[in-house]
Amino acid sequence: MKHSTVNYYAVIFTSELNDNPEGYTEMVNKIEALAKQQKGFLGMESAREKTGITVSYRETLEDIKNWKAQSEHLIAQQLAKEKWYKKYTVRVCKVEREYSK
Repeated sequence: MKHSTVNYYAVIFTSELNDNPEGYTEMVNKIEALAKQQKGFLGMESAREKTGITVSYRETLEDIKNWKAQSEHLIAQQLAKEKWYKKYTVRVCKVEREYSK
């Protein structure tokens, strides 16, 4: 098992879709591709069904702030709030240690 001490951030986004997800997958794919191009992006993991969980990893809190304010991401956020999400939660966490096999 690999262990390491690290210092980066995880943005944990959980959401519950409403009953009309038309266009949602296309928008998610577009935004994920854009996210990967942003400064400080380290990776992303997702599981999507009716309830979705996406964890995005960033180098700094400033990188997270800049991504949240990115113009195309702002449009997607507003559209998702109005059209696709029943509810959502965003959590920002500092990752201090990780291990894996």
